[in-house]
Amino acid sequence: MHGGAPVAWTWRWWGVVRLALVLLWLLAAVVSWWTAPREQSYEQARADVAAGHVTAYQWGDSWATGGSPRLWFGASGLRTSSTLGPLLAWRTPDGRVSWTDTDRFDQVTTTDAVDSASYSGPGAVGVAQDLRAGGLEQRAGEVRPLGGAVTGIGLVVTAVFLGVVVAGPAPVLGTRWFWFWLVSTAPYGLGMLFWLFRDRPWSRSVVSAAMPGDRERRDRGILGLGLGILATILVSLLLLTFHEAFGDRWVPLPGA
Repeated sequence: MHGGAPVAWTWRWWGVVRLALVLLWLLAAVVSWWTAPREQSYEQARADVAAGHVTAYQWGDSWATGGSPRLWFGASGLRTSSTLGPLLAWRTPDGRVSWTDTDRFDQVTTTDAVDSASYSGPGAVGVAQDLRAGGLEQRAGEVRPLGGAVTGIGLVVTAVFLGVVVAGPAPVLGTRWFWFWLVSTAPYGLGMLFWLFRDRPWSRSVVSAAMPGDRERRDRGILGLGLGILATILVSLLLLTFHEAFGDRWVPLPGA
């Protein structure tokens, strides 16, 4: 009777760890989706600036990661060269991030309020004038302050995963290298979710169902690498398809 208590406690402890990892993944997914940059019109950018609905803004000329899948929902960042623009990203009070291409405008009036040589074109100059007129120039900076939190979640979950895979019970359905390569290459932490629901040391059913010869038949590292690459390709295609079908509101892919 008493000999089973420590074992039962161990299973419950592993269950708590698994639940915590899933909740952290969901939190990272929600935060990343909510704050992902969504394209808006040039007119909307100027309207938000004029209304003072800009808590931070950032200039750039290209997206650092484009629309390809990232590990752990990594943010798409703007790269800046010698001039400011033509891309502008800005954050509104609700925490959402929008962006626009300032080269796409119908009409803009430029003055000498700002140094035109510092900007990529008249569209960027027009927004810069509005920022100065609204007293918002000092709000230039990182438009995704929660991006660091998402990265931190990824690091914590990865550390737990590595600790369990390296020092924990031997995996039953795949080798340690199989899970390492799958989790390392699959985008958005999907490899981690697959590990949590398929080969978990906290599940009695998986351990008890293992046969003596299963250790030799476990999935190997090369298969994990191949599945991770395949997942990256498939997720890229799916996201691009959904982006075309539903637009930036539901499937934001900056630069896609």
